[in-house]
Amino acid sequence: MISYTDHITAEEYLELRKEVGWVMFPLEEARACVEKAYMILCVRDDEKAVGVVRLLWDGGYIAYLSDVIVSEKYRGRGIGRKLVEACIDRLKKDMKPGYKVKLNLNAAKGKEAFYEKFGFKVRPNEDAGPGMDQWLIMDP
Repeated sequence: MISYTDHITAEEYLELRKEVGWVMFPLEEARACVEKAYMILCVRDDEKAVGVVRLLWDGGYIAYLSDVIVSEKYRGRGIGRKLVEACIDRLKKDMKPGYKVKLNLNAAKGKEAFYEKFGFKVRPNEDAGPGMDQWLIMDP
């Protein structure tokens, strides 16, 4: 039975990242990811975590949609859509009158069309250059 909860363990979060081939990092860092997120929504099939999304927001004008993950066998059921919609709805609910919040994300390669359905715009475009990032790695 599919359910949605606001809790995921750091171990479950790392397992979902591993399943989709994303960069792994120490458990302590994963704990910070799930504990300090503005919002976490975890999808469970009975007790097993099969999807997650993290929303990062400090109450200012920039928010970040992170880690939209759905286990492969659960894709195509509208779960990813529900995860993204829940984050957008939460931001809208928590914004004060007059607020403007720019919700950012880094789409996995080939997933841009999924996010365009929610109003996200691929970069570069007429208003914005390409997104940029870098990994900072501290040697053990």
